[in-house]
Amino acid sequence: MNQISALIGVFAYLSLLTMGGGMAAFRELRILTVDVHQWLTFPQLIHLYSVGQMAPGPNMMMIASIGEWVAGVPGALAVLLAFLLPTALLTFGVGRLWIRLETWPWRASIQRGLAPVSIGLILAGSISLAEGAVTGWLAIVIAVAVFTVLLRTRINPALLVLGGALLGLLTLGGS
Repeated sequence: MNQISALIGVFAYLSLLTMGGGMAAFRELRILTVDVHQWLTFPQLIHLYSVGQMAPGPNMMMIASIGEWVAGVPGALAVLLAFLLPTALLTFGVGRLWIRLETWPWRASIQRGLAPVSIGLILAGSISLAEGAVTGWLAIVIAVAVFTVLLRTRINPALLVLGGALLGLLTLGGS
């Protein structure tokens, strides 16, 4: 029961950091689940996050796997509720207020000001993920190549991730 209350506290807090998507909370997810509570190792977290990215549906549903890993099915359910409920309630309340403040002169400024915050959180999460996933020169070359293609073309990112993974498997032999 002690683990479930810790899971609820961690994931309720993380839910409030997901402005801009799940990647925005990845750095803090890493710190809390790997360093502070030691529920997972960093490679395990990267694995779960990667599977969540490739699976259909919301990518942050991978958090249920962390809850299940720590405290079984009750942990998975507790994590899902703790992660989804605070953000849903906040979104509902702020959404209603946002509609009422449609003519407020500060509304556009606030909206423009939140965009860089969201981008910064996503960038921090991406860097944190890369610290554990991009190891060795070949992985760095693949990551830079994929990033360059992403910036210069309209190719589906999932195809690039799949291609990078296949190239990594072929050249590294899955090691």
